[in-house]
Amino acid sequence: MEHKIKLGIVTPFANERGNAEDFVAAVLSVCARYPFSRVEMYAVLDNVCIDGTHDILREMAMREPRLQVIWAPENRCVVDAYMRGYRQALERGNDWILEIDAGFSHDPEQIPLLFSEMANARDCVFGVRFGLPGARFEGGLKRRLISQGGSALSNMLLGTKLGDMTGGFELFSHKALEYILKKGVYSRGPFFQTEIRTHAHAFNFGQVPIRYCSPSHNVNGNALREAFMGLWRLYREKKGQRSEKKYRE
Repeated sequence: MEHKIKLGIVTPFANERGNAEDFVAAVLSVCARYPFSRVEMYAVLDNVCIDGTHDILREMAMREPRLQVIWAPENRCVVDAYMRGYRQALERGNDWILEIDAGFSHDPEQIPLLFSEMANARDCVFGVRFGLPGARFEGGLKRRLISQGGSALSNMLLGTKLGDMTGGFELFSHKALEYILKKGVYSRGPFFQTEIRTHAHAFNFGQVPIRYCSPSHNVNGNALREAFMGLWRLYREKKGQRSEKKYRE
């Protein structure tokens, strides 16, 4: 790994008062094992956070220069929090941008898996919760079926090739993330991860098995409807691109 690489870490936080400080410390400790020229962690918080997590992280940032706390009350959904963090990471000129969810649902000790794969000349690397040896999904059965079913349907309709099209825990090069955001992320719900991973297929990507450990939050009917609408939109776009390519040929 080159010493000149600048790493940005994007993590939206909600109500994580019980473990926010431990989580930040664990992530930064793992990243300190590598010879990055700079490491910055962007903790994004908004009005959803009502338990004092913001105050805890702001106080931590006073003694931890690698931590930047971003207060974004304009956010209207969790997707806005991710996008705010990604924009900050790009504006800061980071070469690699790591996304990891707060609350230890993603294990900081698995970050090296993404770094190792990225070092193989990858443009982006995705953690997958199923489909690879060693992958583990520790959540509810309903959520697992929705995630696996959504991944299978996305791969079939969009021609994508990831074992997990609906999760997080991912690493991007600057150029890959910039391209993905320019392509557009229109979903306001969980489907945004599928959009991101679909756009990433324009690059040399890799995937690594991860453990996902979190109580499964409810995926309601509105989120599922939006996901189907988003999938249909991406399918039509891909079909249109194929037709245009065939016409030009």
